Amino acid sequence: MAQSTAAPTPTTQAVTPLPLRAIALWAVFFGILMLVLLYFVGAEQGATAVLSGEGVHEWVHDARHLLGFPCH
Repeated sequence: MAQSTAAPTPTTQAVTPLPLRAIALWAVFFGILMLVLLYFVGAEQGATAVLSGEGVHEWVHDARHLLGFPCH
């Protein structure tokens, strides 16, 4: 005896789009954050240093090599 079962019908849910203004504000925030992080990893030493000493260089030393920035 074979039983016939009805397949469940797929339901669609309405997707509400995000307003462009909300996305743009977060994109600008993360873009500026990434530029600051890129500066500290890639260029924070020597003549362009914002902070004096070698502290920042030592904290980001391995990331600097991983991303291909020369440091010594």
